[in-house]
Amino acid sequence: MSTLTLTPNIKGGDDFYEELLNAHEGLSKEESDAYNARLILLLANHIGERAILSEAITAAKRTK
Repeated sequence: MSTLTLTPNIKGGDDFYEELLNAHEGLSKEESDAYNARLILLLANHIGERAILSEAITAAKRTK
């Protein structure tokens, strides 16, 4: 069983972030929220490990 990776792990992280921001360009708040929901579900399906997904849900609730 894997554990959730919380340290930076995306090659080209800045490029990814820019691509993500660009994907929201021109969208309304509702469209942007729907886009985020679809993206989350696609990535969750790709991860596929229910325990990891639960860890991610818990980690995302935390504030720094």
